This record gives sequence, structure tokens and C-alpha cells, in this order.
Amino acid sequence: MDPIINIGFISIHWYSVFIFIAILIGSNLAIKEAKKHGFEEDFVVNLLFWGVIFGIIGARLYYVIFNFDYYKYNLLEIFKVWNGGLAIHGGILAGFITIALICYIKKVNLIKLLDYLVVGLIIAQAIGRWGNFFNGEAHGVAVSLDYLKNLHLPEFIIEGMNIGGNYYIPTFLYESIWCLIGFIIMIFLRRKKFIKIGYLTSFYLIWYGIERFFVEGMRTDSLMFFSLRVAQIVSLIMIFIGIILFIYSFKNSKKYEGSEDND
Repeated sequence: MDPIINIGFISIHWYSVFIFIAILIGSNLAIKEAKKHGFEEDFVVNLLFWGVIFGIIGARLYYVIFNFDYYKYNLLEIFKVWNGGLAIHGGILAGFITIALICYIKKVNLIKLLDYLVVGLIIAQAIGRWGNFFNGEAHGVAVSLDYLKNLHLPEFIIEGMNIGGNYYIPTFLYESIWCLIGFIIMIFLRRKKFIKIGYLTSFYLIWYGIERFFVEGMRTDSLMFFSLRVAQIVSLIMIFIGIILFIYSFKNSKKYEGSEDND
């Protein structure tokens, strides 16, 4: 789609706007959650500042590495992130490494902090996927107009899925809705008495891993490692780590102080 603003050499794209909104809302929520549970605001702000920066770099490098056959002949295209090409798994990995290193240096409980950060992360993912919609990417295979109408989608989404004269499955929407549902569940779970340190992080890993594994199988723009879809491999790893973390938390972690049970 066309940029929102195009003045000479300055162009602001919908993709960039939605990524910015996602980071702003997700970070703000994560800061409030962490601050509410005893973490210093300045520490969390600095943590997220570096986490977001290296997360974006990681997301781009991850995408470029698995598309290097193209980028090795178009090196300047590497820096044009507004055209799309940020792989969320690369961003999560780079952001996690950055945050883990800072927490290790500052002697902060990493898992406890992650429980609050993933709440902001998953809503950021729900919002950020709409950037893919406006970029005409992260979609599934071509389908008929009747197929999309039978899904009872809003007209603007149906028209947005008309790319180059063909209609495509809006897999971006499936992931956005799944992440939004996951966010609502996490907001609900965090107030329950049975919640232990590590539960929310394990829930995120399993919840997002399951969705991405299946939705990735529907997409036409998957990053590939030989004949395998990279995102599906990573999703299985996320699910496995999430299960291990849940078992560990169940056996070893403490419950959060001040949690409520509204049942």
C-alpha cells in the first residue's frame, strides 16, 4: 500500500507506524506491570530500550540471513526495513539475549521479569501484524473472493487481501487474533492464586508456538532451511522450552505475592 506521507525523500509507511505503535503500547504495558511488582521503572525502561533496539536488529538479521541469496546482490536493501522483513523469532531471540545479559549483570530474577514482559510482547505482536497487512505480506495461498466472504471478514480486509489481482488467506489476521486472545488470558491468569513465577512465560512460549507452527504451514513467504520451514522448527523449540519451564516452575517456583482469585 501507499505510504501515509511522502514528501520528497521522506516517506512514512503504514508498516513502520504499526511497528512503532506496537512497541510503544507493548513497552508501556510491560513497564507498568514490572513496576507494579517491585521492579524499578528506570531499570525496566533501560532494559526495554536496549532490548527493543537489539530485537529489531536481530529480527532484520534473521530475515536477511535466510534470504541471503537475494540480499547478497542487493546489499542496500538490507537497511530498508520499512519494506517489511522483520522476523519475529529473530527479534525475540536477540531481545531475550540482551535482557538476559542485563539481568545477569544486575543480578535480577530473569524469569520473574519475563513474566511481565511477555504480557507486553504478545499484545505488541497482535498489533504489529497489521503492519504486514498494509505491506501486503505474511498471507496464505490464493483463494477465491467467495472464500473470504464466507469468513465474514470486514470489507477492508477482503480488499486488502486483493494483491496483484488475486485474493489471499489473511494469515496475519489469524495470528493477530490469536495473540490478542493470549493477551486476554494472560491478563486474567496473572491475578490467580495458583500462578507461580515462570507460568506466564511458559504460557507465552506454548501459546504462540502452537499458533505459529500451524499458521506458518499456511503461509507462502516462509523462511526456509532446505525443505523445512524455519518458523515451524523454532515454534516446536518454543513449545518444548515452554513445557520444560512450566514443569520446573511447578516444582520449584514460588507463588506471586498479592495474587487474587476471583472465582
